[in-house]
Amino acid sequence: RLGIPSWTMTDGPHGLRKQSTDNARVGLHDSVPATCFPSGAGLASTWNVDLVEEVGKAIGAEAKAEGVGVVLGPAINIKRSPLCGRNFEYLSEDPLLAGELARHYITGLQSSGVGASIKHFAANNQEKNRMFIDVVADERTLREIYLPAFETAIRGAKPWTVMCAYNRINGTYCSENEWLLSRVLRDEWGYKGIVVTDWGACDDRVAGLLAGEDFVMPGDGGITDAAIVAAVEDGSLSENCLDAAVRRILDVTFRVVDAAPVPQYDAAAHHALARRVATESMVLLKNEPRLLPLGGFTELSVGGCDEPGASSCPDQPPEAGRRIVFVGAFARTPRYQGGGSSHIVPTRMDDALEEARSIVNARNAGNACRARAGNGSDREGANGAWTIDYAPGYRLDSDEPDPTLLAEARGAAARADTAVLFIGLTDRLESEGFDRNDMKLPQSHLALLEEVLKVQKNVVVVLSNGAPVEMPWMGRVPAIIEGYLGGQAWGGAIADILFGLASPSGRLTETFPRRLEDNPSYLNFPGDAKRVEYREGIFVGYRYYDAARVEPLFPFGHGLSYTEFEYSNLRLDKAEMQDTDSLTVQLDVRNVGLVESQEVVQLYVEDEEASVLRPPRELKGFCKVTLKPGEKTTVEFELSKRAFAFWSEEHEEWVVETGDFVISVGASSRDIRLRASVRLESSTPDLRVWDSSASLGEVGKTPAGAAFARTIKPRFAATFGNYAPGSAEAGMMEAMMREMPLRNLVRMGGQATQDEIDKIIATLNKGKGKDET
Repeated sequence: RLGIPSWTMTDGPHGLRKQSTDNARVGLHDSVPATCFPSGAGLASTWNVDLVEEVGKAIGAEAKAEGVGVVLGPAINIKRSPLCGRNFEYLSEDPLLAGELARHYITGLQSSGVGASIKHFAANNQEKNRMFIDVVADERTLREIYLPAFETAIRGAKPWTVMCAYNRINGTYCSENEWLLSRVLRDEWGYKGIVVTDWGACDDRVAGLLAGEDFVMPGDGGITDAAIVAAVEDGSLSENCLDAAVRRILDVTFRVVDAAPVPQYDAAAHHALARRVATESMVLLKNEPRLLPLGGFTELSVGGCDEPGASSCPDQPPEAGRRIVFVGAFARTPRYQGGGSSHIVPTRMDDALEEARSIVNARNAGNACRARAGNGSDREGANGAWTIDYAPGYRLDSDEPDPTLLAEARGAAARADTAVLFIGLTDRLESEGFDRNDMKLPQSHLALLEEVLKVQKNVVVVLSNGAPVEMPWMGRVPAIIEGYLGGQAWGGAIADILFGLASPSGRLTETFPRRLEDNPSYLNFPGDAKRVEYREGIFVGYRYYDAARVEPLFPFGHGLSYTEFEYSNLRLDKAEMQDTDSLTVQLDVRNVGLVESQEVVQLYVEDEEASVLRPPRELKGFCKVTLKPGEKTTVEFELSKRAFAFWSEEHEEWVVETGDFVISVGASSRDIRLRASVRLESSTPDLRVWDSSASLGEVGKTPAGAAFARTIKPRFAATFGNYAPGSAEAGMMEAMMREMPLRNLVRMGGQATQDEIDKIIATLNKGKGKDET
């Protein structure tokens, strides 16, 4: 009637799920073919923001070709527990990493004239009771862990829509949470786009509009429209509030309509991109004793490692890889994506077995040509062609062991030089809609692993899963690759990694615990029927493991390569700074190995002494670099106040305290290679109202109280005695003086007069509107 055009939203985020039939029918598998990129867990493990932006741009092009205006993604909720059923879709346990990756994904997507819908805002960290669970968390925890990824992406990329989550936060549904949607999102972060609900997340439509919600999904056929009309008529909902929501919806509507159409996209090029992304997402967890790549470093070598007897060639296990067996049905029928609303119908599907055989056939043909020319290598080909056999090992329709398939697999493994075992989690154990009960692999996969290990020592495990699994068998397996859910090109990517056509460069974006019980949320996940308390606070993921000194199975940021990198020459552009300044950090990274590869350089910040509880270190920068053998590059980071700050509920802002901070650079949160220190001076006003219960140690840390504290020390010694420095008595007295409340300096021996105490308190409180006398 008014000439307002319609537009379409479709599911994402690792590809396009556009319904191909009647819109009223919501079928998870009934969608048009689209490129299926690695799911969020795999995409994030690339740590490559430029590559993630390319993925966003490709998905945008496909959406545009299908007439889609908004893609529902990315999904960036923090991985609080390894059991969350939707972790395969989320990016990281760390908010800085998740936020930067999301920012680049959105930038790429929206450059195609297609809007993003960043989700699920906020604290949607479980599937159990997700439509009504009340997340109880203090503001510091929300500000430091669960909101920053959204803030980074929203401020930096300006997504057209934000999807609010199902759950409540501290008693109020996200869809009608005025603090979340108006104060934080719109007022503080300056967001101008649409807030759309998750499907069925609207509880009270009028309350939602008042809070800042614009768009309710799915449509209810006008059932709640009458409530809006009645609210406007009785004055409880102003027309201005309603008009503001309508304007925002119209703004996005005409952005969608005005974007230039893209009639088609290059499906082959997008598949090649999917293979490159999947290759970079592979995380080499373990490789002893250099079992991988199969057949040595020929394809990657720059210095002639393929020559017979080359001294630079790394040692390979005897005969490792000449006769190979792929064991596990995932080798032929991969689990390449998670279950639920993000399920993509791929344009094509790589088969790991066939891709590997293609590589081996090419090698065999090359060896034969070299042999005919008289320069064949005895290391490959001279003793016969390479072969790859296959045994399924388990059924895809059941998680129970199959004795016949197990016996067949054991026999095939016994005849081989190397067994590559494809195992992981099935859709029955991991999907949107429910959380996992434990971190175990299915019984059929565990049984297969045991049978293979009985007859074969050269075993490579390739995992297909969306979240960490426990590995009590890790000590008996020489090589492990975390393949995550790698999309439609997963098979080709894993073949490239196994046979050395590419060096693994993926790094974990989440901590792998040894046991579920080691996870900080263990006692408070998933909560009771209506409520879950985030009692671990800010100590999520590596922040907890590092603080509690709990040894993980694999730490945050971990990942091996087929080469080695050397870190050196860490330098800061200043030794002292104001918190209003920025700090430039530089270091050199050199590839000291034999093959070209990529390294993920990670920068962490440590506060040496704080008045509040803080993690030992927090990720504040990362960079992925590509280096040839012997090549060196300089990596640079720029750190602002936020890199050193914590959220102060007292100040209601980000605060840096005066003191020393350590800049740590390394290859994981546990593999720190270089350190340097910088001293910061805080510009944050002291809001504390001091009284006589303050300790002498607290007063002594302030500029006004430092001199006063120095005058007390000799008086204290005169009262309680001088003891030899370093003695137990001296240490006790030092601690006693430091912890002594000001009032007791008067009452316990008279180290100070009441007048002195009153004066120092008045000095500390000067200008705060309250002096204690």
